[in-house]
Amino acid sequence: MFARTWPQPARCTVPDPRPPRPNAAAAAAAADVAADPTVLHIDWTLCDGRGLCTELLPELLGRDEWGYPLALNRPVSERSNVPVQRSLLPAARDAIALCPRQALRLTESAKLTRLPSNGRG
Repeated sequence: MFARTWPQPARCTVPDPRPPRPNAAAAAAAADVAADPTVLHIDWTLCDGRGLCTELLPELLGRDEWGYPLALNRPVSERSNVPVQRSLLPAARDAIALCPRQALRLTESAKLTRLPSNGRG
């Protein structure tokens, strides 16, 4: 007559120990940054928050509530040093040239992270 159906037991899923695969666009952007370790440094002591750089580099920079530029998708401690993809270098150079307070500069990432070997300045 009527077939009795029993509820299925809950299945236990084991998380995959492998890191997630990045999508193709993120992988290409990461390879672009890794191939050219150029960093845009924002000197907030010189900046007055006009926002021209954020208009020229919307892929890299956003604005805080006072109008100052912030690196997108970066930890708070690293928001003044923005890795620049090779394809965005012309726009970064334009932002540097047009900054009214000269608060931007391009440097190599190794210069920002290199410490003296003897521990002295």
